[in-house]
Amino acid sequence: MSNEELAYDFSPMIKVYKDGRVERLKDTDRVPPSTDPKTGVQSKDVVISQELAVSARLYIPKSTTSAPQTKLALLIYFHGGGFCVRSSSSRTHHNYLNALVSEANVVAVSVDYRLVPEHPLPAAYDDSWAALKWVASHSDGNGSEDWLNRFADFQRVFFAENSAGANITHNMAVKLGCEELVGVKLIGIVLVHPYFWGTEPVGEELTIPAATREYMAAVWRFACPSTSGSDDPLINPGKDPKLGKLGCEKVLVCVAEKDGLKDRGWHYSEILKKSGWNGAMEVVEAKGEAHVFHLFDPICDNAVALQKKIVSFLN
Repeated sequence: MSNEELAYDFSPMIKVYKDGRVERLKDTDRVPPSTDPKTGVQSKDVVISQELAVSARLYIPKSTTSAPQTKLALLIYFHGGGFCVRSSSSRTHHNYLNALVSEANVVAVSVDYRLVPEHPLPAAYDDSWAALKWVASHSDGNGSEDWLNRFADFQRVFFAENSAGANITHNMAVKLGCEELVGVKLIGIVLVHPYFWGTEPVGEELTIPAATREYMAAVWRFACPSTSGSDDPLINPGKDPKLGKLGCEKVLVCVAEKDGLKDRGWHYSEILKKSGWNGAMEVVEAKGEAHVFHLFDPICDNAVALQKKIVSFLN
C-alpha cells in the first residue's frame, strides 16, 4: 500500500492516510500564553486532567490589576475546528480571546479538548464536561487556580463559540440543565455558526450543492464513528428529548448569509422555542459573510458588529 493512500480527505481541514498518518491542514500554528501588548490581557495555561490530557488557557483583563476588585463574568470558550483541528493555543483563537476579554471585561477559560481522529467523539464532550467540573470546583473560592478564585463570578457564567465549538457549547448547556454544576449559574450561551445537521433539509438547504451537504454529514460520521447518523441528538438538537432542559436563561445565535450551516442556526431557534425552554432567544445574521469570517478578518465591519453584539450579550 502506498503511504500516500487516503482514508479520509476533509480538505481544507484534515487528511488521514490509510497508514494512520494524520495531516492537519489549517491553523496549525501555536502561540504561548502572554501579556498581550495591545490589550494588557494576561493569559496562562493550566492542566485540568493529566489522566485525560485536558488543559485550558485562562485569560484575565487588564482591569484585574487595578483595585478595588469586583468579580467579573466568566466565559467558558470551546474552540471550533470540526472537532479535528485547532486548540486553545491556536493563534487565531488566542488573538480573538485577547480582544474579546479586553472589550467585554470578563475572565475566560479556553478549553483544550482532545481531537478527532486520535480521540473520536464523545472524547471532546467528556473533556469539556471535565473542564466545567474543574471550573465549578473554584466556586467556593478554594480551587487550585488563583485567577478563578480571585476574579471570577460563578453566578455570571457564559459558554460560547463557533462551529464545532458551538455544538459543544450547546451540548454542555443541555448537560448542565440535566445534571447541574453546584456553585455555577449559567446565564447564557453564544452559538456562532453552529455545526448542527440532520437528514431532513431545513430552510434553503436543498439549494446547497449535494457535495457540500454530504461533506457536512461525512465530517460528523468521521468525528463520531459510533453515531447513529445525522439525526443523532448530539448533531441534531431537534431530535433531542432533553432540548427543553437547556440550562441557561438566554441564547444568542449568530449566523452568516453565505455559510452552508446558516439554516441550521435559524432552525435551532425555532425548535428551541417549541421545546418548552422559556428563556430569551435572539438570532443575528451577518450579510455577505461566510463560515467563521470573524476569526480571519476581525477588523471588517461585520466582525466588529458581531463582537459588539457578543460583548453586549456578556454584559
